[in-house]
Amino acid sequence: MFHTRLCDLLNIEYPIIQGGMAWVATAELAAAVSEAGGLGIIAAGNAPAEVVEEEIKRAKKMTSKPFGVNVMLLSPYVEDVIEVIYRERISVITTGAGNPGKYIKKFKEIGTKVIPVIPSVALAKRMEKLGADAIIVEGTEAGGHVGELTTMVLVPQITSAVGIPVIAAGGIADGRGLLAALSLGAEGVQIGTRFICSVECRAHDKYKEMLLKAKDRDAVVTARATGHPVRVLKNKLTKEFTRLEKEGASIEELEAFGTGKLKVAAVEGDVEEGSVMAGQISAMINDIKPCKEIIEGIIHDANKQLKLLRQYSKEE
Repeated sequence: MFHTRLCDLLNIEYPIIQGGMAWVATAELAAAVSEAGGLGIIAAGNAPAEVVEEEIKRAKKMTSKPFGVNVMLLSPYVEDVIEVIYRERISVITTGAGNPGKYIKKFKEIGTKVIPVIPSVALAKRMEKLGADAIIVEGTEAGGHVGELTTMVLVPQITSAVGIPVIAAGGIADGRGLLAALSLGAEGVQIGTRFICSVECRAHDKYKEMLLKAKDRDAVVTARATGHPVRVLKNKLTKEFTRLEKEGASIEELEAFGTGKLKVAAVEGDVEEGSVMAGQISAMINDIKPCKEIIEGIIHDANKQLKLLRQYSKEE
C-alpha cells in the first residue's frame, strides 16, 4: 500500500530511510533497519576512512540487504571516505554539509544512488540538475544541524519543483507522520530520532533515557550565532551555550565550546554536559523497541490512519 518509486530505486520494502546520525548510526543500527525492510544508514561523521570501512564490513556481515552511508562533506577525511564507499560498492550514499556534485558521475558508474540532504527549493533544483537520484528534504523539526523552514511547508514546495523522488525528514516518528509526508508529495521519509530508541542502537542508555523523558518543549535550537544552528535537548550544556551567546562570545569560542560534545553524550553518557541531538518528536517516544517492531508499527499505524480518512470521506 505504501510502495513508491523510492522503494524501487533503493530496492527496499518500505519507503523508510534511517537518518545518518554521527556516533549513533553504526553498523548494528543500519543492518537492523535494512533487515526490517527500510534502508539503514551508517554515519561517517568526522571519522577516518578506516573506521568507516570497518563499520561497512561489519554491516555486510549482518545483512545482505541494501544499506547506505551518510557522508558529511566538510569532514577532513571526506576524500578517503568517498574512496572507501566506492571501493565497497555501497548501494546508497546520502550527503550533508556540502555539495556532492563532483562525486555523482563517479558513483553512477557503479550504480550507487546519491541522495543529498537539502534545506531549500533552490538547492533541490540544483541537485536534480547535477544528477542526484533523490533528495532528502529536512525541516527544522529535525535533530542536529537544522535550517529554518518546517517540513510541512518545505516538502510540498520542493515536490512541486523537482521530478526526482523526495524524502521528507524532520518531525516524523510514526505512521501519521509517514502518511502526512506522502500526502505532501514525498515518496518516503527519513527517520532519525525514533531509531535512537531502538534495541539495536548503540547510543548510551542515558542518551535514550533522556529522549524517553523529553517533553514537548525540550528540543531547542542552539548555536544560531555561529550560522550552524543545532537542535538538541535542554540541559546544562544548552544553558551555558545560551549564556555565551548572550554575552557576545565569538563564533570561534562557541564552536570550540561545542566541539566533541555529541560524543560526550551519545558514547560516554554525560547527558548534562554533552550535546543530546534530537528532534522535536522526542516527546512522542515512550519506549525502546527492535527496529523491526518500530517499522512495522509505523506501517500499521499509517494503514489505520488511512482507513480512518477513507471513513471520513464516505461520511461526507
